[in-house]
Amino acid sequence: MRVNPVNLFIPVLLISLSCNENGAADPGKVKAEIANAEKDFEKMAAEKGIAEAFWYYADSNAVIKRTNDTLILGKENIKNYYSAAFYKSATVKWSPDFIEVAEKGDLAYTYGKYRWQSRDSAGVITEFKGVFHTVWKKQKDGSWKYVWD
Repeated sequence: MRVNPVNLFIPVLLISLSCNENGAADPGKVKAEIANAEKDFEKMAAEKGIAEAFWYYADSNAVIKRTNDTLILGKENIKNYYSAAFYKSATVKWSPDFIEVAEKGDLAYTYGKYRWQSRDSAGVITEFKGVFHTVWKKQKDGSWKYVWD
């Protein structure tokens, strides 16, 4: 049986176009994925609560740095931290001002501004503003989870 060289050329061309010799990812595509993860994370915090959102978007080995340089290690400890009374009445809004991705597309980081608001039992609102920095890691299933916040 004789094989037409054109029939071999097309699959080889398609495979070569879909691969990158140095394993680099499309940075624009990855940045869009991270931007969507940030938006979905913020939306979940508003709809399902801060503890649930920070737990859901945490990598199993995630670390968050909070007051007085305290480190909270692991998703369950992060959920416990955000289960405090202050956070049950709190809202948080944020938006990344900058997104950068690793060449292979498996890590990324963001930074931007955030605003926390919490209402106490007397109805007094306390507000905190600042800058956040989040490091994201692509999971085996293709989703993004934070490893540092």
